[in-house]
Amino acid sequence: MSATTRPARVGEVDGVHYSFWSEARFAEAVTQGYFLEWARVYGNLYGTPVAEVEKSIQAGVDLLLDLDIQGARQVKQNMPDTTLVFILPPTLEALSDRIARRATETEEERRLRLGAAVDFVRAAEEFDYIVVNDYLDEAARKLEAIIIAERCRTSRQMEAVRRLIGSRE
Repeated sequence: MSATTRPARVGEVDGVHYSFWSEARFAEAVTQGYFLEWARVYGNLYGTPVAEVEKSIQAGVDLLLDLDIQGARQVKQNMPDTTLVFILPPTLEALSDRIARRATETEEERRLRLGAAVDFVRAAEEFDYIVVNDYLDEAARKLEAIIIAERCRTSRQMEAVRRLIGSRE
């Protein structure tokens, strides 16, 4: 469960959509190394607790983290085996329409997000995969294919190879 200092939006529930924290609590958690990644995005702090990520990995759960560029870079630095997938809008106009339909930001916040979008897109080459989110069903299938392929990566299957070889000795 990601933590944020932004106020809850209409319909969001603390502990379900995010953990909503004060700036002071968040700052203290940063100094204690609580987060795998954290960043200030559009004036608010967001972070992913490292303990929750490690717990999920130990349980064999595939994790999808919704991160900005700063967070993705931190995760890759802290966990080099991470697979980064950049979800790209089909056009900037489509992105603008999606943000407007969401109706959770002011006009100024929408302009700020769109202005930052070009810089974010330039960082796409740092990612392992790019999925254009033009049609949701198709984008979901592509993301599922990436997850399946990554599970089959040789480095992730070596334990099965060792078990097989060990069973013959």
